[in-house]
Amino acid sequence: MSDNRNADSGETTTGHVWDDDLADYTNQPPRWWMIGLTASAIWVVVYFLMYPAIPIATSGTFTKGIGVPGTGQWTAVKEMEADMKDVDDVRGKFEKRLKDMAPAAILADKELSEYVSRSGKVLFSDNCAACHGQNGIGTTDKQGLFAPILNDDDWLYGGTIEQIFESIANGRQGMMMAHKTSLSAQEIDALASAVAQGNPTSTPLFTEKGCVACHGANGKGMQAMGSANLADKVWRFSGTPEGIKYTITHGVNDAGDKETRNAVMPNFSAAGKLSQSDIKKLAVYVFKFGGGKASDPAPAAN
Repeated sequence: MSDNRNADSGETTTGHVWDDDLADYTNQPPRWWMIGLTASAIWVVVYFLMYPAIPIATSGTFTKGIGVPGTGQWTAVKEMEADMKDVDDVRGKFEKRLKDMAPAAILADKELSEYVSRSGKVLFSDNCAACHGQNGIGTTDKQGLFAPILNDDDWLYGGTIEQIFESIANGRQGMMMAHKTSLSAQEIDALASAVAQGNPTSTPLFTEKGCVACHGANGKGMQAMGSANLADKVWRFSGTPEGIKYTITHGVNDAGDKETRNAVMPNFSAAGKLSQSDIKKLAVYVFKFGGGKASDPAPAAN
């Protein structure tokens, strides 16, 4: 550097000079830069006055007294309310229609059914997915299936739109008594083996021990009771011989057995958990997973 010195320009410096030719001058910044700085300072003041700027409990900026959130009167709450009004205006025409419609009528209306399915997806995620999994695929725990799969065609209480609505609205809580004291270990093994093979009636124990009272003479269950079909190899819990033995031994929702399987579908009408309109939306959404069945035909007139 010492061999390539620049001539002294005569400019005033701050006194900070390095190596005789690198100095800190006192020149003014460019005019455009000063204009930008001044405009920014003015904008800060304007923004401070127009919008809430001081986070106090009851108000924003002190421009017209406590409680006034700036001269622009803007608040995030007001903006949210305006956005919600726009959403409610769009939803209103649909919500008004479905309020007095039966679930089957909603399902038959293409436009309304599409709206309800979209709303139902949000409701399902908020209220049902924790147990039934996203898209109704079911969830498992250490004992097997924790909550039923909803996107197949197997239904304990029926898969018509009306039955699905009833299940959501009123809840379900079937019961199977524990048989650990009424059956021997050998009998439980024999029954579990027959059920695991999908042929529960292959052992005379199925009739002799009263299993037919709930599961029917053919072992295919009774929807009115919510008793499982034991012949289709679709399992509410585990389908392994050991898992089936556990169910026979400890039962389902048997208050007298601490190790019983728990299978309770909550009542979503109780205590205003969900409105009737929201329950209809959920029923249509679940039905349209693909496993719903056509409504039962009306009985013929005499």
